[in-house]
Amino acid sequence: MTPEIKRERRRRSAIEPVIGHLKSEHRMGRNYLWHRQGDAINAILAAGGCNFRQILVQLILQLQFVPR
Repeated sequence: MTPEIKRERRRRSAIEPVIGHLKSEHRMGRNYLWHRQGDAINAILAAGGCNFRQILVQLILQLQFVPR
């Protein structure tokens, strides 16, 4: 096995738990986009959705402490 292949395998094993979490927690059951570009687009959209959800949670928490 070449060093490049070893590096790619380590990288993949580090990323797969994150992808699994996104798929289970953020309704990403199946990627309907094709090829590598589709995979990249899907990952970016999933990360954006995850970030948007975190922003909404923080906003809701801050609005709960605003006096009426």
